[in-house]
Amino acid sequence: MDTFSKSDPGMAGTGPPSPLSLQFGRTEVIDNTLNPDFVRKFVLDYYFEEKQNLRFDVYNVDSKSCSIYKQDFLGQAFVALGEVIGSQRGRLERALTGVPGKRCGTILLLAEELSNCRDIVTMQLCANKLDKKDFFGKSDPFLVFYRSNEDGTTVKIDVYDWDRDGSHDFIGEFATSYRELSRAQSQFTVYEVLNPRKKCKKKKYVNSGTVTLLSFSVESEFTFVDYIRGGTQLNFTVAIDFTASNGMPSQPTSLHYASPYQLSAYALALKAVGEIIQDYDSDKLFPAYGFGAKLPPDGKISHQFPLNNNEDNPSCNGIEGVLESYLQSLRTVQLYGPTNFAPVINQVAGTAAQVTDGSQYHVLLIITDGVISDMLQTKEAIVTASALPMSIIIVGVGPAEFDAMEELDGDEVRVSSRGRYAERDIVQFVPFRDYVDDSGNQVLSMARLAKDVLAEIPEQLLSYMKTRDIKPRRAAPQ
Repeated sequence: MDTFSKSDPGMAGTGPPSPLSLQFGRTEVIDNTLNPDFVRKFVLDYYFEEKQNLRFDVYNVDSKSCSIYKQDFLGQAFVALGEVIGSQRGRLERALTGVPGKRCGTILLLAEELSNCRDIVTMQLCANKLDKKDFFGKSDPFLVFYRSNEDGTTVKIDVYDWDRDGSHDFIGEFATSYRELSRAQSQFTVYEVLNPRKKCKKKKYVNSGTVTLLSFSVESEFTFVDYIRGGTQLNFTVAIDFTASNGMPSQPTSLHYASPYQLSAYALALKAVGEIIQDYDSDKLFPAYGFGAKLPPDGKISHQFPLNNNEDNPSCNGIEGVLESYLQSLRTVQLYGPTNFAPVINQVAGTAAQVTDGSQYHVLLIITDGVISDMLQTKEAIVTASALPMSIIIVGVGPAEFDAMEELDGDEVRVSSRGRYAERDIVQFVPFRDYVDDSGNQVLSMARLAKDVLAEIPEQLLSYMKTRDIKPRRAAPQ
């Protein structure tokens, strides 16, 4: 953009302030180059369950000017933070657009997780010959751990006697370090408990007992982002209720009715969840099924038919492809019943069982309008699926009572079937009506729904990995 030299590029995210965007930060300006490597980093809070849209504007900056907004615009890129996190090794390349008739170049975005130490330390200690503090009995001791310096390498430990009235008496203290504690992995370590006041008053004072460290172990705690950056893919599957209780799709009273001005509740729930999860699926191919309908030409009832009418390959291209197949199915099948979940849960569970090494994790979204008809079979399917790398999201649409569905959401009581309990809580149920915006803002309704139903997915993925002792694969160096 300069007449006698190359551009002096700088970058701002998300650009000039507007009602719809807020500038978060700005890079340094790099002089006379077409391939700038910006050094400045930006720290963002990351939420898996939210669509965090970012815009990057690139400018050529006149070194004599203080403001980039009066300078030459080189292009811009739009991206969701989840796309960067979900890309291979947290590295995403995106073409710059915005200058008609010109190739604007590309922007390379790198993401890495910032966190404190993830080590979890487990210690076993015992004490011997502590000072007696109770008049009619022995002491009731407990330990209090303090960090003695900023980096936490030095540890101060106080020993107290607990009284039944809630108060406590000081017995003594000792100090150690992380390095010294770690030696207990190979040998016992004995610490003298000292009371400074007694030490000053009594010449023959030795100690107020001892504390022995019997064992010490360190385990690293991995995060959701560790697994995603290590290559774990989230595979998204959709199952939609085609039972007659939804009403005729051509009628405005139907839950499947889509007017020219707004999407149906089914389509809203699908977009709300799917548009976030798709950022973590590299091929963007999503199996989509319907259940509870009579299929042409013979009117056979199916509880697991592909929305794209392809038995060999039920995957649709992107969330828009799922929506197109869903709307097409509404025009070709007859809504009927009953409402059975077990067939499609077993279908996804069968796929999940084929790869259990942590490289694949499946999320099944079931959207329904009514009370489940095969509760016993569904419970059995959920118990089986709980041992596999998968989660289930159930969204209830319409005015029906969904009390029975709460039984499948194992937040309070773990789902059981024929004496077997689910290994993990893998089901999240919510009624869509709880998230509908009073003003009719569908975007806000979708954001509220996604935030709630997806919030548990990272923990559910981590619970599976932990129970199977699966560690994230190491991302290749940048």
